[in-house]
This record gives sequence, structure tokens and C-alpha cells, in this order.
Amino acid sequence: MTVYRYKKADCPVLLSIPHAGVQLPDALTAQFTSAARLLPDTDWFIDRLYDFLNETPVGVLCAEYSRYVVDLNRGRDDAPLYANQLATGLFPERTFADKPIYAAGRQLTAEMKQARIDRFWKPYHDHLARELERLRDRFGFAVLWDAHSIRSRVPRLFDGELPHLNLGTNDGRSCDPRLAAGIVECLSDSNYTVVLNGRFKGGYITRNYGNPADRVHALQLEVAQRCYMHEADSSYAPAAADQLQELLRRAFEIIAAFRFD
Repeated sequence: MTVYRYKKADCPVLLSIPHAGVQLPDALTAQFTSAARLLPDTDWFIDRLYDFLNETPVGVLCAEYSRYVVDLNRGRDDAPLYANQLATGLFPERTFADKPIYAAGRQLTAEMKQARIDRFWKPYHDHLARELERLRDRFGFAVLWDAHSIRSRVPRLFDGELPHLNLGTNDGRSCDPRLAAGIVECLSDSNYTVVLNGRFKGGYITRNYGNPADRVHALQLEVAQRCYMHEADSSYAPAAADQLQELLRRAFEIIAAFRFD
């Protein structure tokens, strides 16, 4: 069983994609409601959006299993990420549209949760931690880009329409602010709306691994899905995606050219 796929990095930059997976264990499928089996909260096509990195030395770590199995961007202690806001949790029980994920009487036991942590969560994070340590030791620093996307309107999670590009650095604690400013400037040189540390400041991955004092810098980019797909039918929009890819290429060039003191 492969819980993630990985392209080895040959530069100090690593891309993490924790929510693009669509696989489900066979035993789990029967526990889900019909709405949940459609996996509506997947970060659809986000791995495809970043596939230009396959031609570069940037490393890519991408989960194969759905976030409904276990959310890799939450801590194993399931601590909330944001105060006074709805927490979707390490083991989601309701979709972003507030529909039940588990059929009646099929909720998880503590033993089931621990088994999922051991089988899915731990391997991903063990690999992520090892790679960041390897890159930092080889190059003197490491940069982690955590890639996400979400529907533009999710009333259960936020009001109104989300800006196009939402960069998070845990309010400046997970990344050198000069690098973050350079990426914001790059992203803003476009027709997209851009915000830094707005509704999405970075999840567990950004907050846990980003530590500039230890020479590891982490950023999360949450992309509104209208930027690269048709949200009405969850289909890919190649022309729109190509335009966004060109901007993302430039952002990664900013990272490659940045010099840490």
C-alpha cells in the first residue's frame, strides 16, 4: 500500500500536497454516506496544477488517500488551528457543505482513529520531516510550500467569496518575511486578488515545520478553485490553469533566487 507518492528533491525546495488524494480503503467506503463517497472537499487537480515542477529539481510529496480518511494538515492531537472558528478536524465527520460523512451508526472508535494515524498520517509526516532535514543539512536551509485549493464560497467556513490566492505564513512565524513579501509581490503582479495571512494562515504542516530559526521556511497557498477549474461541475479549466501555472512558475523562481542571510 502506497499512502503517498514522491519525487525526490535536488534543491532546497519541497512541495507538499496533502489533500489531493482520492483513494479510500475498501472497508471505509461502506461506512460513508453517498454524499461523502463523492469526496466533495478534495483539493481537485491541485497536483495537476503544480505538475510543471516535475521538470524541475523541486521535490513533490503528494498524498494518495482522501482527507476524509485522516486530514494530514491537522496535528495528531487534533488541536484546533483557529480560535473561535469551526474546526473540521483530524477525522472529519461532516463535509464543508455540512452533510454527514458517516452513515448512521458507523462513527469511528478510538482504536480506528489510532489505526489511521499509524497507517496514513504518520508515514506522510515521517517522510516530510526526514526530507526537510535532509534538504536543510545539504543546502543550509529548506523551503516548504504546502499546496491547497478550496471552493470559492464555503459559507460553513468563511463569509462571502474567497480571494483568488491566499498565502499563509502563520502570521509571519513560519517563513522569512522578506521571502513572503517577495512572493506576495510576484503573485500580485497579476489579475488575481492576493492576501497574506487572511482567512488561511497555514495549517498544521506550515505551523509545525516552518521554523526560520532552524533554517526551515514554510508557506501555504490556498487557491480558490475558480482560478483553474469550473466549480459548478468540478472539471478542470485548462486555459485558466495554464495562466495560473505561469504565475506559480514565477513564484518558485522567486524562491530559487532568494538568498537567506
